[in-house]
Amino acid sequence: MIETERLVLPPPDPLNLPLRALELGCTGRWELLTEPGAPESTLPHGLPPCAPDLQQEAEQLFLSSPAWLPLHGVEHAARKWQRKTDPWSLLAAQGAPVPSDLQAQRHPTTGQILGYREVLLENTNLSATTSLSLRRPPGPASQSLWGNPTQYPFWPGGMDEPTLTDLSTREEAEEEIDFEKDLLPVPPGFKKGVDFAPKDHPAPAPGLLSLSRLLEPLDLGGGDEDESEAVGQPGRPRGDTGSASPCSTPLARASSLEDLVFKEASTVVSPPEPPKPPPQEQWAIPVDITSPVGDFYRLIPQPAFQWPFEPDAFQKQAILHLERHDSVFVAAHTSAGKTVVAEYAIALAQKHMTRTIYTSPIKALSNQKFRDFRNTFGDVGLLTGDVQLHPEASCLVMTTEILRSMLYSGSDVIRDLEWVIFDEVHYINDAERGVVWEEVLIMLPDHVSIILLSATVPNALEFADWIGRLKRRQIFVISTAARPVPLEHYLFTGNSPKTQGELFLLLDSRGSFHTKGYYAAVEAKKERMSKHAQTFGAKQPTHQGGPAQDRGVYLSLLGSLRARAQLPVVVFTFSRGRCDEQASSLTSLDLTTSSEKSEIHLFLQRCLARLRGSDRQLPQVLHMSELLHRGLGVHHSGVLPILKEIVEMLFSRGLVKVLFATETFAMGVNMPARTVVFDSMRKHDGSTFRDLLPGEYVQMAGRAGRRGLDPTGTVILLCKARVPEMADLHRMMMGKPSQLQSQFRLTYTMILNLLRVDALRVEDMMKRSFSEFPSRKDSKIHEQTLAELTKKLEALEEPDVTSQLVDLPEYYSWGEELTETRNMIQRRIMESVNGLKSLSVGRVVVVKNQEHHNALGVILQVSSNSSSRVFTTLVLCDKPVSQEAQDRAPATPEVPHPDDLVGFKLFLPEGPCDHTVAKLQPGDVAAITTKVLRVNGEKILEDFSKRQQPKFKKDPPLAAVTTAVQELLRLAQAHPAGPPTLDPVNDLQLKDVSVVEGGLRARKLEELIRGAQCVHSPRFPAQYVKLRERMQIQKEMERLRFLLSDQSLLLLPEYHQRVEVLRTLGYVDETGTVKLAGRVACAMSSHELLLTELMFDNALSALRPEEIAALLSGLVCQSPGDPGDQLPSTLKEGVERVRAVAKRIGEVQVACGLNQTVEEFVGELNFGLAEVVYEWARGMPFSELAGLSGTPEGLVVRCIQRLGEMCRSLRGAARLVGEPVLGAKMETAATLLRRDIVFVASLYTQ
Repeated sequence: MIETERLVLPPPDPLNLPLRALELGCTGRWELLTEPGAPESTLPHGLPPCAPDLQQEAEQLFLSSPAWLPLHGVEHAARKWQRKTDPWSLLAAQGAPVPSDLQAQRHPTTGQILGYREVLLENTNLSATTSLSLRRPPGPASQSLWGNPTQYPFWPGGMDEPTLTDLSTREEAEEEIDFEKDLLPVPPGFKKGVDFAPKDHPAPAPGLLSLSRLLEPLDLGGGDEDESEAVGQPGRPRGDTGSASPCSTPLARASSLEDLVFKEASTVVSPPEPPKPPPQEQWAIPVDITSPVGDFYRLIPQPAFQWPFEPDAFQKQAILHLERHDSVFVAAHTSAGKTVVAEYAIALAQKHMTRTIYTSPIKALSNQKFRDFRNTFGDVGLLTGDVQLHPEASCLVMTTEILRSMLYSGSDVIRDLEWVIFDEVHYINDAERGVVWEEVLIMLPDHVSIILLSATVPNALEFADWIGRLKRRQIFVISTAARPVPLEHYLFTGNSPKTQGELFLLLDSRGSFHTKGYYAAVEAKKERMSKHAQTFGAKQPTHQGGPAQDRGVYLSLLGSLRARAQLPVVVFTFSRGRCDEQASSLTSLDLTTSSEKSEIHLFLQRCLARLRGSDRQLPQVLHMSELLHRGLGVHHSGVLPILKEIVEMLFSRGLVKVLFATETFAMGVNMPARTVVFDSMRKHDGSTFRDLLPGEYVQMAGRAGRRGLDPTGTVILLCKARVPEMADLHRMMMGKPSQLQSQFRLTYTMILNLLRVDALRVEDMMKRSFSEFPSRKDSKIHEQTLAELTKKLEALEEPDVTSQLVDLPEYYSWGEELTETRNMIQRRIMESVNGLKSLSVGRVVVVKNQEHHNALGVILQVSSNSSSRVFTTLVLCDKPVSQEAQDRAPATPEVPHPDDLVGFKLFLPEGPCDHTVAKLQPGDVAAITTKVLRVNGEKILEDFSKRQQPKFKKDPPLAAVTTAVQELLRLAQAHPAGPPTLDPVNDLQLKDVSVVEGGLRARKLEELIRGAQCVHSPRFPAQYVKLRERMQIQKEMERLRFLLSDQSLLLLPEYHQRVEVLRTLGYVDETGTVKLAGRVACAMSSHELLLTELMFDNALSALRPEEIAALLSGLVCQSPGDPGDQLPSTLKEGVERVRAVAKRIGEVQVACGLNQTVEEFVGELNFGLAEVVYEWARGMPFSELAGLSGTPEGLVVRCIQRLGEMCRSLRGAARLVGEPVLGAKMETAATLLRRDIVFVASLYTQ
């Protein structure tokens, strides 16, 4: 048997196995197959290539598992590349902008370049924080709308924008240069200089060098031919005559060299012509609207906007001026169509691709206008304190406060602005907010045109003249008193269905007052009163009548109006409570049809759907819904804003038939009714009850009469208790409306905003205010008068004050001071009780006025008029001289000698003595003597008046008259220097410091005058007259300089006091530079000092957001009240702390001289809604808030809305100061407040 050897075979290779591995798709799964030749992959080319995620790889390697990193081998862990040191890079500065440029000068006809001239560039290196110029580059896009409190505003129009030269000369550190001695011919550091002496003239006499000669040797680079002629012509006469007499007047500052040359030329030319009065500048131009504008469509073939109706004459005139880019002031009655002018301006701006800003006094009006303009133009935006819609639009609707903030913050929107439309300009009379209009008008730049829309005002021309002078542009005043729908005014005395016809016409549509209607109303009322007396006894009802009587009056009135188809009607009631009472009492009244009820129901459903469930069940919402279904509505500040808008919209649709409203409804947009009813003609204006002013009555009555629907509007005044006096009715219905008056006052925000800009001064703002306009409008005339007086003074001969006349100037000043002191003492006597008591019948007085000079008189009768007392006095005088003799007698000015000054130097008749009876004011009595005569005043007066008649002119006077005259003459002769007078301190018991000191000073002056040497000189009279003329001119010049200076500003003392407050609190430093606290205060919209102090005291940082909101409610809440006991302890402490800070600020104000007491300043804080705000910020539903406070819901909403705005301004201030924690808390507080019914979007913006 053959034994075989075992063969060891190698293990089979995987490729030799009858198996195949197949990859299934991209999922990473594999499958084994036994079939030969099977594919290796289901994908044609394998997996798609992909790069690993670097970020994930780095995270896994270095962050999630750093264990593999070597602990000690760090030499390669952090790579660094060696940097070459370059110390010179520290010294590299950015190149300064090129200050000048080369300008080619060309031949005017051929264009050939004649040479080059270097011109200075004024607008280099500008920025929003250094320049007011419109040429500065725009700020960041995020700040283009609101600007930034750190930015400068744009240069206000009407003020001269300073050039580089002006800025350099205005520097405080600048030296006053004496042009005679201080000009250097050799520059510092140079060995040689330039010889400025003219080559072809002899050396000039010592004195001021002629500027045109100074310019002769300098080659200014070939100026224009016109320029060389302009400079050359004034120089010609000077070449002949100028070298003879040197000019000694100091060189005046001017803005250009040509000005100086012309000024010098004009001073040397002889002889000077008599000065012409300056032409009267007319800035306000009244436009005649009586003539029709026939060629309107020829002048404007393609108008920017067209209406479905033909515009009125006044509207066409306004449009023509808008096309010429003029500023206009349109004063017309309510519903006359002033909005047409605004619409055309908006369309014109869209055509020019510029922007328009439409400002209104109240937020509700802004919302309504936004809706109207958006429907008309589309491209319209809205900016209010809490809403910002389409800020990029070409027309922006906003409140005036927002525009003021944008102007101060240098918003870039102002660059593109063509028109600013001010609606309801008569709101400038508002004491609280009127100042905002003036600030905006002053701060608007030059390129912006102004459109002012106002109710009719009597002083529209004066107001437009102020704006014209302010902006140095003509304002065209278009005023119309015509109403599109004439009004008829009635008195209503009915109170029941029987008397519902008692409607009496008082003022018809032509403006005639019917006294017959008035007396008929009085009779009807009297008849009812007598019936009432018969029924209930003789006692007349004196009360106004309660709700029951009101209900009877309204049911009868509305029944009568409904029968005559005179609905819808607006009832103006001057009390929120009475509005609600009157609407609620008419439970039986239903004025709507079933289809109208359905429409009202659907509209309410749609509007209230945006409220949360519990808010839809608020008592006010349910009550108002029920009233609206019956066609009744209520509109006042206590109504929730969304309900007010629902009422307005339903009223404009004609679904609200009777609307009980307060005065604020008359401020709204054009929502006319068929009839307007006045519940009363008396209102409470915050301090007292008073009758309606004519302007207020006209504004509200103007809501009557719908254009195109009613032939006339009906205005009815209810006579519930009695018929008002006819004079009161006449004054209210036919009197002139209130004039536009300035309410300008200084605020800390205004002062800080202007102080932070070097080029603007608060004094300039005050000068340009409407309150200073009457005193500033003659400044040009004052300047010319001053120049004439200066020339006159130079021409006067100097008085000789040498040797014996050395004390002549002192003698003159002593005499003037003595006269002034005596007048002051006499004024105080006449103002005192004892002084007036001493002026009884028979008292002898010294009379000094225009007719009598130190004449003795005796008082015959004392009477009082509305303003002061009048003393009828018998006064000594000369016999009347014939007119010819009076004309011939030259009036020689008297030279006062010591006896004249120290005593009174009584008047003594030169010829026969005569007498007259004069009615004296207190200022006409120069002195009260100690003498009292026994006179029969009535007898003397009767005799004198009888002798004034031509028939009795020759009759001799009565013995009583003769005796009195003889007695006065004897007194005058016995005491030529004046009889003894009553001593103000000893006799009249006047203990006033100024009177006592004045008496001592007068005695001292009398001694000095008696010891004067100059009076002994024979040349004294002539030299005294010269000196007096000179001193009087100087005094007049001082007065004019004072009127032209800042010192004459009415508010200047208060300005200095307020700046002192800011300096004491550390908002500005000694030099007036605004510090950080001042910049923070600029960012606040109101209560700037208190908020800034709370912020810098860290009084808010430690509190929670809802607590901060509750505390700040004290600054915006208008309803007074105590915070209550339910507040948490932290809030109570916070309230005390806020009051303590307010007290500290108030004390600083008092210490600096402001007249607001500490109690008044602290009293401005009302913490009555602190608990309500606290609970609201903590999330309590609005339906539960009503139980916490008796304040109407509308006022609560307004308070929370204003609080939201304040939180946002505080947030911005916190960011400015670098307080991120407080900023975050303010952001949270604003978010907590912004919810539900309080911040529901306006229906007008949807």
